[in-house]
Amino acid sequence: MYASGKYSSRGPALIPRMKTKHRIYYITLFSVVLLGLIATGMFQFWPHSIESTADWTLDKRSVHDAPLVRLPVSSPIPERGDLSCRMHTCFDVYRCGYNPKNRIKVYIYPLQRFVDELGVPISSTGLSREYNDLLSAISDSDFYTDDVTRACLFIPSIDVLNQNSLRIRETAQALAMLPRWDKGMNHLLFNMLPGGPPDYNTALDVPRDRALLAGGGFSTWTYRQGYDVSIPVYSPLSADVELPERQPGPRRYFILSSQTAIHREYRAELERLKEENGEALLLLDKCSNLSQGAASARKRCYKGQVYDYPQILQESSFCVVLRGARLGQAALSDVLQAGCVPVILADSYILPFAEVLDWKRASVVIPEEKLSEMYTILKSIPHRQVEEMQRQAHWFWEAYFSSMKAIGLTTLQIINDRIYPYAARTYEQWNNPPVVKWTSVNSPLFLPLIPPRAPGFTAVVLTYDRVESLFRVITEISKVPSLAKLLVVWNNQNKSPPEESLWPKIGVPLKVVRTKENKLSNRFFPYDEIETEAVLAIDDDIIMLTSDELQFGYEVWREFPDRLVGYPGRLHLWDHEMGKWKYESEWTNEVSMVLTGAAFYHKYFNYLYTYKMPGDIKNWVDAHMNCEDIAMNFLVANITGKAPIKVTPRKKFKCPECTAIDGLSLDQTHMVERSECINKFASVFGTMPLKVVEHRADPVLYKDDFPEKLKSFPNIGSL
Repeated sequence: MYASGKYSSRGPALIPRMKTKHRIYYITLFSVVLLGLIATGMFQFWPHSIESTADWTLDKRSVHDAPLVRLPVSSPIPERGDLSCRMHTCFDVYRCGYNPKNRIKVYIYPLQRFVDELGVPISSTGLSREYNDLLSAISDSDFYTDDVTRACLFIPSIDVLNQNSLRIRETAQALAMLPRWDKGMNHLLFNMLPGGPPDYNTALDVPRDRALLAGGGFSTWTYRQGYDVSIPVYSPLSADVELPERQPGPRRYFILSSQTAIHREYRAELERLKEENGEALLLLDKCSNLSQGAASARKRCYKGQVYDYPQILQESSFCVVLRGARLGQAALSDVLQAGCVPVILADSYILPFAEVLDWKRASVVIPEEKLSEMYTILKSIPHRQVEEMQRQAHWFWEAYFSSMKAIGLTTLQIINDRIYPYAARTYEQWNNPPVVKWTSVNSPLFLPLIPPRAPGFTAVVLTYDRVESLFRVITEISKVPSLAKLLVVWNNQNKSPPEESLWPKIGVPLKVVRTKENKLSNRFFPYDEIETEAVLAIDDDIIMLTSDELQFGYEVWREFPDRLVGYPGRLHLWDHEMGKWKYESEWTNEVSMVLTGAAFYHKYFNYLYTYKMPGDIKNWVDAHMNCEDIAMNFLVANITGKAPIKVTPRKKFKCPECTAIDGLSLDQTHMVERSECINKFASVFGTMPLKVVEHRADPVLYKDDFPEKLKSFPNIGSL
């Protein structure tokens, strides 16, 4: 009890005296420690620059963690791209300066998520695996700097490798918002899959001002020599497969073709070569008896026999690489990896890294028109030279094609050599292989080639004042199962369309657009109301087509979305006596045009017709009130190199109620003027792009003696 009382009597007296005596000391000590911790944290985590970046691996930096940037609708858009740009006009070499290592410094912008005002991303894929690998390789290289003030070259973190995944306008706006953009000066963009259906431009369509473009598929028309860099299209298949080492020398096959999406004219020529040369040529195609998927993509077939791909490429001395929808083909990388000498048939194609690589040592380039002579040309090459080319081909793949790192660093080295030419790599360094080391490659995520198609079609009806006939056309078209929307283009500025209550009641949206001028070209304007990819252009007096005919035409277009698919066919002929082209509408065995009084086509051709039609053709059509259909046939044939597809037997549009006053095509001077149009258009295009064919598409069982109720399209119409 006493002890307790003693402690309790002294304790309360000591504590207040200790607080009073040491209060200032403890407060000062605590403050110093706290300030030290804060200073340490700021030093460790505060960025050296507002624009500094971090590690580019997916494990450490996720797109979802990147800051969100909204793009106002009014954001500026860069210029389309200056084709006259060269290193001395559009690149500021003084930013690079002198350094002892003669090496450019590359800055990578911090990762950001760009969205529009509605929150929709500018890309459907975000940061792809390939682009992340590319940026990671650059950030780990000697070219990289995180100090923006030292940078000579700037690389956006915006992934534009695959144009099909991009929203063109919004991507351009995002580029323009980059803090160091300055009209694209000293900026580098990487793109492997340029353009989009149906025309597949050979360069990235995103407006990019003066930026350099490392592109996979340049043509001589879009490549800015000494400024852009032509890069390969990275192959996903060869990256997944480790091929066994194969020494150069004779192979089982002399020529092998393994591409699956070959134009039918090329395939027909290859089949003819196969017939002439037998087992020396192996012509493979996609396996029709296998389910779609990754496994089937690694298989090729010939007459039921299945081959592993790309392993089969090692069994041939020469491998054909034909142009497809795009000039740049991933098959080139597969062929090089296999040590097979590529035989390249792609006119105007700028080969990857052609600025520094001597492709004559690793490939054979043959004009497309000489495909029929391919076997003879290749047989003339000595065996020793073939072996050297096989060795060189594989080394090109290993050194410059095998990974996104190899592609990216090769691109930077080429640009570096331009800026420091006195320290540039020599021809021998670029083209003479060291000891070859066969290695495997990490698997990448490959990019999709074709976007999904919107269901159904939009019918666009051009009309002036034939209201009764227009209503009949609307009623008939509304019976077609695949109709998604009906758009009426009212081309009469002196008369208003009928009241809404008078229009036919149909089961799909019906929209009326009033034009400002009476022009035939209004039918091909890219209206915002057209949301489907398929468009049916149809006149207001085409009341004779049945719903089966229209539905069948749409089904054919779905299989050939790059073609004009129509009903009555027409032909162009050369008049030897007059020395000029002639328009022919009589019944013949050949077709080179289809009338767009009723024809299906891809809506992108509306854009091309309105904004990209060569010369004064569009003005000519509007001035003469004729030939807009011929102009569209010229345009599509010139872009695709393909003929239109005529469907069903109908050869004329019969309009019993129409008079000479009602219809343009019944005028006596109509045929003469259409011949003039053909000659005029051929002169503007500088060539005759129309292709002649001798076939049409009809439904299966069309003329078979079979019950009508069992046919898919029983009411297919008459001649």
